[in-house]
Amino acid sequence: MVWQESVKVWESKLPADSDLSAELVTLKENEKNLAEAFSSPLSFGTAGMRGVMGPGINRMNVYTVRQATAGLATLIVGRGEAAKQRGVVISYDSRHHSREFALESAKVLVAQGIKAYVFSSLRPTPELSFAVRELKTEAGIMITASHNPPMYNGYKCYGADGGQLPPEAADIVTEAARKVDLFDVPVVEDATLAESSLFRFIDDEIDSAYLDKLKTVTVNKDVIKEHHDIKIVYTPLHGTGQYLMEKVFANAGFTGVHYVASQKDPDGDFTTVKSPNPEDAPAFVEAEKVGTEVNADVLIATDPDADRMGVAIRKPDGAYQLLTGNQIGAILLDYLLRAKKEQHDLPANGAVVKSVVSSELATAVAESYGVEMFNVLTGFKFIAEKIHQFETEHDHEFLFGYEESYGFLIKPFVRDKDALQASLLLAEVAAGQKAKGKTLADALDNLYDRFGVHLEKTIAKTFPGSEGLVKMKELMASFHEAPLTEINGVEVESVSDILHSVSIEKSGKTTPLSLPKSDVLKYHLANGDWVALRPSGTEPKMKLYIGVTADTKEKATEKLQAYEASLSELFN
Repeated sequence: MVWQESVKVWESKLPADSDLSAELVTLKENEKNLAEAFSSPLSFGTAGMRGVMGPGINRMNVYTVRQATAGLATLIVGRGEAAKQRGVVISYDSRHHSREFALESAKVLVAQGIKAYVFSSLRPTPELSFAVRELKTEAGIMITASHNPPMYNGYKCYGADGGQLPPEAADIVTEAARKVDLFDVPVVEDATLAESSLFRFIDDEIDSAYLDKLKTVTVNKDVIKEHHDIKIVYTPLHGTGQYLMEKVFANAGFTGVHYVASQKDPDGDFTTVKSPNPEDAPAFVEAEKVGTEVNADVLIATDPDADRMGVAIRKPDGAYQLLTGNQIGAILLDYLLRAKKEQHDLPANGAVVKSVVSSELATAVAESYGVEMFNVLTGFKFIAEKIHQFETEHDHEFLFGYEESYGFLIKPFVRDKDALQASLLLAEVAAGQKAKGKTLADALDNLYDRFGVHLEKTIAKTFPGSEGLVKMKELMASFHEAPLTEINGVEVESVSDILHSVSIEKSGKTTPLSLPKSDVLKYHLANGDWVALRPSGTEPKMKLYIGVTADTKEKATEKLQAYEASLSELFN
């Protein structure tokens, strides 16, 4: 079906008085946007389904949500009656239509005889992951678009282990969903849902169990007790984090936490920020105002679904410096492993897991404590898979997992990145530094003194529209066919072609890779630096990752800028 015919179907099927019908009328005024909304369906990437809200098969709306849930229902029904009774737990964030999408998902599940547990109000993504494990459900659904701008929403599916669905299961859901007419998905009525024995609202009992587990994240309670009044500013960026983070800090004993009043309340428009992304310095403007006022040591921000955490630290001149996800990960990891070593609690088979495009500084830290580092594909579900493997094979004990994109996990009672865990441990690290008369900036400098200055940068090149996706695929195909042999005059020692599961040395020798196939290329350069290329799984962007090492920050910065200029010229 060509997209113009799809538009006509939607016009005939949408209720005339619906918001989507009115939005479609407006959308028809721009043919390019109309074609984009109806040309191809939303697909599952590294973090599920995500898109702009509105009418169309390539948009987030009640019909595409129903269709996706029908695909998940097919997967569960195929596993038998016991799986249906274990059911699905559903949570949602502060975005527009999130609660509506959550309840629509429940209506589809109940119509198929599948039990549905729904949080009575918004909750973070990591708590959804925890709830899947706590309630022992067959699956989970999280309605969120993470840190994307206000016009986006999304849909993430979780398996019984609490991790995001692995590629094989996600493919089954997608294939099953595509076979369903999105206007003909069976749903129960609102009144039927409310009265059904298959439906239940949840909140306090899961909150209580999750908060109890969070109490186990702290490593040295004496440090917190001594410096419980360390000044911390926290903001949820209008998302889900505030309610639980207040309890988390209070339970741990922190008394010097200040909250950003202008951003405490849920707001789907994210009115005080351009984008609710804790990776970006502008997201900290309101927190900096509070931090300057109270002379805070550290600022912490979590994204709308509270799975990512960003940090800004106070410099000697009183200004605040935003740390990168790689820097935060290395600081947390070093503190955690040192504390475990001092307490004689560092296991001989300890393991840390990171994404293949994250900094090698963490690898150096782990190895200095005799802990093995495992690299996985981008997407926290691959870290969750590794944790499951460790528990199944009893060969390693998970100690820490992270991605450069500000996702961290300390304790595996959650199987996704958890900003609540990370915020709590980060506060403890800051208190520990204060106990020594030092700061988080000193902790980072200490790492650079021990392992060299590691700097990284991620560059995202946008390829808008369906044409952009084609261009992006063609570009990646050309790099797979003819990999670069040098970058900015530095020879490539080897290339990890993850799509073809092979490592290619400059001599031509090849070695098989154990990673699952994915459209990723990582160049290992002769001087120890590295560059990686991959298309985003959730956005129309090509991502370039650069990692450098040098003796000084100045030299590392120069190298980073030189690679960036060289790669930008190549892509232009």
